[in-house]
Amino acid sequence: MDTILRTLAIYLFLLVLFRLSGKRTLSELSTFDFILLLIISEATQNALLGEDYSLVTGLTVILTLVMLDLGLSVLKKRSRVVEKVTEGTPLVIVEHGRLLKERLSKTQVTEDDIMQTARQTQGLERLDQIKYAVLETSGGISIIPRELPPLEGLEDRIEDAVARALAGRQG
Repeated sequence: MDTILRTLAIYLFLLVLFRLSGKRTLSELSTFDFILLLIISEATQNALLGEDYSLVTGLTVILTLVMLDLGLSVLKKRSRVVEKVTEGTPLVIVEHGRLLKERLSKTQVTEDDIMQTARQTQGLERLDQIKYAVLETSGGISIIPRELPPLEGLEDRIEDAVARALAGRQG
C-alpha cells in the first residue's frame, strides 16, 4: 500500500508542477530541459520505488500509474472543470496584430516564438499580418492570418493609377 500512496503522491506532484511551469515547457525541449527531465525521471523512480527494487514493486508502480492515467481520462471526459485544471485552455496571445503582453509574460512566450511560428506555418513576415495567435493546450502556437482585401479590379485600378500618373506628367 505504501508503494501505491507514494506513486499517487508523485503523480499528483508532477502533474501540478508541469501545469504550473507552463504549456511551453513541454512543447519545445531545449538541451537543458531534456537533461532536467532525465534527472527528474531518475529522482521520480527513486521516490516511487524507495528501498524496494523488487519486480513486484516495479509492477505495482506501473499499474498504479496506468490506473491513475485512465482514471484521470475518465474524469476529464465527465467534467470540464477537471479537464480545464489538468489540460488548461487555449489562450489568445496576439489579437489583430497586437501582442497581449500580460499574457505573454505569464506564459513565457516571446514575440520571436510567435513570429517563428507565423513564418513557418503561414509565411507571414510581420506581426500586423496576424489576426490571432493562440497558445494551444499542447504548448504549440496556432496562427490565424488577417484576411487580405479582395484583388478584384486590382488590374483596372493599377491601369487607372498609371494613366493618371502619366497624364499628370504630360500636363
